[in-house]
Amino acid sequence: MTMSSLIEAAERDTRRWLERAVIGLNLCPFAKSVHIKGQVHHAVCAATGAGEVLEALAAELHDLVGRDASERDTTLLILPRAFEDFLEFNDFMARAERLVRKRGLAGTIQLASFHPRFQFAGTAEDDITNFTNRSPYPTIHLIREASIDRAVQAFPEAEAIYETNMQTLRKLGPEGWAALDVGPSP
Repeated sequence: MTMSSLIEAAERDTRRWLERAVIGLNLCPFAKSVHIKGQVHHAVCAATGAGEVLEALAAELHDLVGRDASERDTTLLILPRAFEDFLEFNDFMARAERLVRKRGLAGTIQLASFHPRFQFAGTAEDDITNFTNRSPYPTIHLIREASIDRAVQAFPEAEAIYETNMQTLRKLGPEGWAALDVGPSP
């Protein structure tokens, strides 16, 4: 696979996951609006090492805060060649959070993580609830805190999203998830 076809595939697969799973199952009630408005930036980073990924994250942070939210509200940094191991990715996220703080962006940008092998503590690897955070590739979501604040005002019971998502996935089951054709299957 060429580099350009890898990048195209990663973006295409992530868009399909966003549309079918995240928006289609309403796992994030805030995603549909920004997606429809074209305010979600998909950045594919072909790096394999943590240092290069940190550099890409720094660039995406800079680009996001340098643009008006009406143009780019959020960024998905997609990593098709890095962090195959979930625990390694999870450990890397601590470095990513430090970068946000070092850049003076704590309180401005929040990070969320998604991974093909995401696993909540205390769950079995094949527990369907893990799929609320499973994506086709390791992905770092850069979210504006102001957008979160607006969304929470519009959806005052935001803390219930987590439980609702788990119920949704339990009802859907492994066969339902596999039918979405959005990435890793149970």
